[in-house]
Amino acid sequence: MTDQAVHPGQPETESQAEEPFSQALRHSTREVHDRAHHSRYMNALLDGRLTLEGYTRLAEQYYFIYSTLEDAADAMTGDAVGAPFVIPELHRTQALVVDLERLAGPGWRDRIEPTPATSAYVERLREVAYDWAGGFVAHHYTRYLGDLAGGQVVGKLLERTYGVTGPGARFYDFAALGSPSAFRARYRALLDDAPWDEAEHGRIMAEAQRAFELNIAVLDDLAETVETHRAA
Repeated sequence: MTDQAVHPGQPETESQAEEPFSQALRHSTREVHDRAHHSRYMNALLDGRLTLEGYTRLAEQYYFIYSTLEDAADAMTGDAVGAPFVIPELHRTQALVVDLERLAGPGWRDRIEPTPATSAYVERLREVAYDWAGGFVAHHYTRYLGDLAGGQVVGKLLERTYGVTGPGARFYDFAALGSPSAFRARYRALLDDAPWDEAEHGRIMAEAQRAFELNIAVLDDLAETVETHRAA
């Protein structure tokens, strides 16, 4: 968009009226994002109604999801469009390894299993995030931008409700990124500058909505454990 003002009665040009892709993507996922935030499991967690073990079940599912997403990131390093979105400071797998050593105890890899919804999520990542830059970005955006926003509420809850800081809560520590607001501006610029046409924008928005639905399904699986892990 140019800096030139539009005078009364002068129609906006196409470039002046066009919504940046970063805003269009955010608007297209607003409704499904809100549903994820208000899922039964997330409500119980944020209300402090779960034991620490109840939260650990979420961290276990994240391990399967993020290890796959970050494996896809390795595959994207040679893709001209996807490579700028490979940002190592965002990666969460190693933080989850540290957290699960504390939360689930030694040998946790041999004990944890993906829920059916997590398995479906991982399968979708394998289908679209390894060789389609738009699919990779749709899932990348859905997970990491959420972690940098609403996810920070969960990080604070771990400290306030369970006394967990450092190992056990490393997943929510993004200090290596520097200023969150500056990073979000950088990320929006990456979205807006990527060489996608209108049709590809539509495909990416549809995949981001699907990513949110996959996340909701994981939370729905975990909702079945709410009573088992209800805090006294």
